[in-house]
Amino acid sequence: MIKVFHIVDFVLFLWMAFFVAYIFIFAVTSLWNRNRFRIKVNSQKINRVLILIPAYMEDNVIMDSVNSAINQNYPKECLQVIVISDKMNDVTNSKLSLLPVKLLKISPERSSKALAMKLAMETVNDCEYDVIIIMDADNTFYEDFVSSVNEKFNLGVKALQAHRVAKNTNNYLSVLDALSEEINNSIFRKGHVNLGLSSALAGSGMAFDFAWFRDNVKKLKTMGEDKEIELLLLKDKIYIDYFDELLVYDAKVEFERTFYNQRRRWVAAQYGALIKGIKWLSESIVELNYDYLDKIVQWMLLPRVVIMGIISVTAVILLIVDWTLSIKWLLLLVCLIFAFILATPHYLRSKKTLKAIKKLPVIYLLMFINLFRIKGADRNFIHTTK
Repeated sequence: MIKVFHIVDFVLFLWMAFFVAYIFIFAVTSLWNRNRFRIKVNSQKINRVLILIPAYMEDNVIMDSVNSAINQNYPKECLQVIVISDKMNDVTNSKLSLLPVKLLKISPERSSKALAMKLAMETVNDCEYDVIIIMDADNTFYEDFVSSVNEKFNLGVKALQAHRVAKNTNNYLSVLDALSEEINNSIFRKGHVNLGLSSALAGSGMAFDFAWFRDNVKKLKTMGEDKEIELLLLKDKIYIDYFDELLVYDAKVEFERTFYNQRRRWVAAQYGALIKGIKWLSESIVELNYDYLDKIVQWMLLPRVVIMGIISVTAVILLIVDWTLSIKWLLLLVCLIFAFILATPHYLRSKKTLKAIKKLPVIYLLMFINLFRIKGADRNFIHTTK
């Protein structure tokens, strides 16, 4: 029994150590200031840009997002905004109809962001635009955002993720949500592109080559549309870039139920994409598609708070059973915490954040429960109210 116990301890430790090593490496590389030199494809071109804003019952927040889109410092004849209004009320739709946007009202039996984007793309001509930007209904962005995206695409970019930052940090959940987002930005976006690997997508604040998106949006089938888009891009060997200076302000959740549902959807989308992505794994190995292989490894990770919880609980148990076995676990926990500190921007290293972190045991329980309730969550729409 003692031998079995030691084997289980060692195997579990290796499993967690792999996750921590992955997180730690990209947390460190996120600190690099890497200059990416690009050849300007056409520095003078004013691309024709389409902004899509899918909005499911987002009456409370949609107007700010639309105003951000229509008040861009960009030639009006080269910019079109489409708002897909899904089950929003008549008052909101009337206000939107007075603005210089194309309003598409839908009320499908089974709503999804993927469906909203598909329906919107059916209303535009094939060669009408060069670049498409996807925003959420709660996103706001500075007035030179589209001009900056235009500059990036004139450098040859085909797909990019902007830097999403918190619009609100007024309670512990919104602070933790903001912290999680910024750690994601550091590890899965900035840290990756600094090593020459593709950035992860965030679901909004994304821009793509219009022709590619038009041809591929029809392939989206689940509620994890951003993960599906990542798979399709990387399968086509299209690099996903990330630009820290491209800011998009995103509303963070403030209620536990909303947080729980949002994370449940995300976990389900991640593992659903992993199962789907494994189908092309052998092909990617043969083609040495490092971006695709990295993405599969990335989606194998457990949620970070669950990793921290498993390491912490195991360390405490082993302190009681055999303290010598707990040493490696405590060191692993220190490495993980240090990685999170490295990945946290200075503005979130505050007393407010420390106070919010005290609530992590509650979040750990919610996330752990989510691991057993993901079935169907990537195919059933779960709305997160703002």
